[in-house]
Amino acid sequence: MSVSKRIGVPVEGRVGETLVAATPRTVKQLLELGYQVVVEAGAGEGAQFSDEAYQAAGATIGTRPQAWAADLVLRVNEPTAEEIGLLSDGAVLVTRMDPRPDLIEALQARRTTAFCLEAIPRISRAQAMDVLSTMSNISGYRGVIEGAEAYGGMFGGQVTAAGKTAPATVFVIGAGVAGLAAIGTAGSLGAQVRAYDVRPEAREQVHSMGAIFVTGEETPAAAAAGAGDGYAKELSDDEAARTARIYAAECAKADVVLTTALVRGKAPRTITKEMVAGMRPGSVIVDLAAVGGGNCELTVPDQTIVTDNGVTIVGSTDQPSRMPAHTSQLYGTNIVNLLKLMTPAKDGVLVLDHDDVIQRAVTVTHEGTVFWPPPPVQVSAAPAAAPSAAAKTPVPARTPEETAAAEALRQRRRYALFGLGAVAVGAAVTFSPASFLGAFTVFVLAVFVGFYVITNVTASLHTPLMAQTNAISGIILVGAMLQLGSDNVAVVVLAFLAATVAAVNIFGGFGVAGRMIAMFRKDG
Repeated sequence: MSVSKRIGVPVEGRVGETLVAATPRTVKQLLELGYQVVVEAGAGEGAQFSDEAYQAAGATIGTRPQAWAADLVLRVNEPTAEEIGLLSDGAVLVTRMDPRPDLIEALQARRTTAFCLEAIPRISRAQAMDVLSTMSNISGYRGVIEGAEAYGGMFGGQVTAAGKTAPATVFVIGAGVAGLAAIGTAGSLGAQVRAYDVRPEAREQVHSMGAIFVTGEETPAAAAAGAGDGYAKELSDDEAARTARIYAAECAKADVVLTTALVRGKAPRTITKEMVAGMRPGSVIVDLAAVGGGNCELTVPDQTIVTDNGVTIVGSTDQPSRMPAHTSQLYGTNIVNLLKLMTPAKDGVLVLDHDDVIQRAVTVTHEGTVFWPPPPVQVSAAPAAAPSAAAKTPVPARTPEETAAAEALRQRRRYALFGLGAVAVGAAVTFSPASFLGAFTVFVLAVFVGFYVITNVTASLHTPLMAQTNAISGIILVGAMLQLGSDNVAVVVLAFLAATVAAVNIFGGFGVAGRMIAMFRKDG
């Protein structure tokens, strides 16, 4: 298919909506794809983008009918029946929507080619177009800010002359995009973060963010939790009962709880009113799934309530809209990346290829034909099931007596090795010159200090630690160079090896650190 070159960006009709589907920066990118852009007057006011800024970017400021009459209309929210009536016959609509039968029928009647941005498949090639991830990321960040405000205490621990305060304990339910964003934000504020997710790939992701992944005997089998398409699936009754016991225990000791669980737009019930009753007065629940009905049984969408036992429950459904400038920019960039895929010649002519998995997934209607629902896309990161042949020879389970005997044997071996090591060290110290004893003492202390410094740093801080390792390597390099003039051949060889390794570590560390820092520098 092909369309003319005019894109329309109308004002969002939802009351209180601050977002806009295109910003001055994304308008420039749309112009580079060969399109003309007309923006309805005042469309960017909620996100603090003036009409003059759009004009400076190359857009035309028009009226509401002009924006809706464009060949390709960009929106943030699902259009109303009245707004669909403003579309030109055969126009293209790019927006978020819930493709219900009545909506599909209305779009089909206008022969509209409708693209549902929330149907972008979660595959690597589509990450730059993933609107759900964009909105979830912002919701997770903003949710922690809302939770910190409602909590009223400090997230980070403090040690002062007047005493000390413990860091806040934050429990995050769901480690998808929103959950990981919440984990990172809460951790950066100094909180102790614990998290849980039923998907098999979530454990490593939670650990990479420096949080504690909650485990226990009640943890459901992870293999049963993944739907295979990058989303969680609904749990069975037995799995739900076991996770409920985990949630009850964690909520009881948390200061702030953030829930993010959504299954195909619907919020499963994860926190019951009994769990809320077991929470401490002054604690907070931020229900980021309130838009889907809420994970907490007591959540009231779009309202903040306080329970009888003093628990605050935040049910806001407009977290992304509370950060309109950044959200609009990221959302607009998602749209630009999708249109780049559909405008290969950069001539303002949109070409739809249903053999492309991304384009097929987002297409709801096209020229009077219904394409919804899309075919499933398998994207799970869960490990493949073990081949059945591996189970041919079952390994007999150990009895408790055999397990205890094996553990006792390992313990005796450890004691024996420790004893031999102590004897060797004692002999070396006894029969060595005094100079060796001083050097050996420094070496042992350095090993202990280095071990405790490294192991007590969370995984998320290991990269910044390179600066410290470079400093240590510099000390090693200086010491090695001082020993290169020794008359002892063995000392010279060891000094040369130490200098070489330290130099490689220093230059490599600076190289990697430089590349990491460059990732966070602003363009131009």
